Amino acid sequence: MRHEWKHEITYADMLALRSRLKAVARPDTHAKDGQYRIRSLYFDTLTDKALREKADGVSRRIKFRIRCYNGDFSRIRLEKKIKAGGLCGKESAPLTAAEVSALLAGDSAFMREKEDPLIREFYARMTAEGLMPKTIVEYVREPYVFAPGNVRVTIDRSIRTGLSGTDFLAEEPLTVPVPGDPIILEVKWDAYLPDIIRDAVQLESCRSGPFSKYAACRIYGRTIH
Repeated sequence: MRHEWKHEITYADMLALRSRLKAVARPDTHAKDGQYRIRSLYFDTLTDKALREKADGVSRRIKFRIRCYNGDFSRIRLEKKIKAGGLCGKESAPLTAAEVSALLAGDSAFMREKEDPLIREFYARMTAEGLMPKTIVEYVREPYVFAPGNVRVTIDRSIRTGLSGTDFLAEEPLTVPVPGDPIILEVKWDAYLPDIIRDAVQLESCRSGPFSKYAACRIYGRTIH
């Protein structure tokens, strides 16, 4: 489990942060030209349990998603995102494009034969709780890392929603921009956050809060009461 800050920032904030972070941290080596595109497919129950828990401010909650980077379907991951107060964690397991295709066609039987505990948990929750694919979320991420404290700082922008579309394996799935075109700063660290990073990410105009890309991308979907 790691500590996490999330802030919604302005375009001007992003430019200032980019300049500061380049001076004190280094770009993630996995990024191409300093960034990469993330595509996720989120799962939820028929009654939108994960979405409702987010809206209700439940302290401990989980979400399941399938994710790939830069449209590379040879490296797809099933991920379980865990939130507990101000801490976050993630478990992951590999899936093939063929397995994802079967899953989206409603055939989850292959997961019964998997030994990976996360895949087995996912299958159990699909069976018991009715987890199903809900929406695609896409965005561009600009990542920076700082070794002391195992710090990772990311700026996420151009967030798009697949509405109710779930065609994860499509080359160009139908998506639309999230209203307001938010830009999100995320800071994650282990035991401590070094002062040099803490100072670099301080912004007077930012709004600190539990921003959820999944919730933002479901704005056209079910209404939360």
